[in-house]
Amino acid sequence: MPETILPDPVELTKALIAAESITPARGAVFDVLEAALLPLGFRVERFVEGEAPEGPVENLLAVRDGAGPHFAFAGHLDVVPPGQGWTSDAFTPEVRGDLLYGRGAVDMKGAIAAFVAAAARVPEGMVGLIITGDEEGPATYGTPRLIERMAERGLTPDMCLVGEPTSQHRLGDMIKIGRRGSTVIDIAIPGKQGHVAYPHLADNPVPRLVRALAEIDAIELDQGNAWFQSSNIEIIDMAVGNPATNVIPGHAGARISIRFNDQQRGPDLIARIEEIVQRHAPSGIVKGRVYGEAFLTEPGALSALVAGAIQARLGLAPELSTTGGTSDARFLSKLCPVVEFGLLNATMHKLDEAVALADLAALTDVYEEVLRRVMQ
Repeated sequence: MPETILPDPVELTKALIAAESITPARGAVFDVLEAALLPLGFRVERFVEGEAPEGPVENLLAVRDGAGPHFAFAGHLDVVPPGQGWTSDAFTPEVRGDLLYGRGAVDMKGAIAAFVAAAARVPEGMVGLIITGDEEGPATYGTPRLIERMAERGLTPDMCLVGEPTSQHRLGDMIKIGRRGSTVIDIAIPGKQGHVAYPHLADNPVPRLVRALAEIDAIELDQGNAWFQSSNIEIIDMAVGNPATNVIPGHAGARISIRFNDQQRGPDLIARIEEIVQRHAPSGIVKGRVYGEAFLTEPGALSALVAGAIQARLGLAPELSTTGGTSDARFLSKLCPVVEFGLLNATMHKLDEAVALADLAALTDVYEEVLRRVMQ
């Protein structure tokens, strides 16, 4: 039999970058990944879910059968829009010096290429890949639908590693074992438009909005705990839409964003904001959306396993952290223990996003070590 050629993580990263996949992603980028997985013995299932504007979204579930625990890698092939001002085309991968440039190089096509290359080096054991085309967007039709599909197939993993770019200053210095939750709340206060010289004939909604926002801004939700920083409320937008200088506006609105730790729950926070708004403006309308609850994978077997692999291959002890924004680990944490570990996050979402070639090779080594420790 001909010898199997192991995937090169650099070349696979290049191929994934070249398949433009601005969120929500479908098509060519999944073709590239599927083509890399099939020769390695993975069963690959792809499906498209959802309608515009939050869809359609493509997802991929791949499993290689084997003995032992089911270890899953998880991640996303969609990327944020590149923006203007790149040195070279964002979707034409280019090596300059020791770096590979392209949108998605670190967030997170490089990690997905490392998943594949590591799995090829450890051909025994049950390994899954949980890959969505909608992590950078609303995630409505992404990982939650993959979780439903896994439940239908009886493919719940025993542990999961999400390849988000968690490293801060050098590869391997940080593992994420949890994330804060996120909710965005819109506030609309109706009024009655009128002439500023006749305020008794109008109803200005702005003072009521300002009073409500002042009370909201003064809230101290908590002081954090051993694993999480304090929860914070930020007013991120105010809108009246009144270009005139002599008109009392007929409406006023605002948007707030709350990042919260595991002492809070998203629906409770929305209800608290609604209660404040109703006291200041009984006709006010509050609409909130919870993008994810806080979660924590207590330090234990999985974090120790990944930290041990990093120590063995890179020679450093990673910090266990819950800092940063949300990720799809918020969904996967409901299935099994989950941690996040991947490339340096210095250039993610930026112009000229780039990954060090040496880091791609080293990340593949760490993921290989993780699999060997799981399967031993």
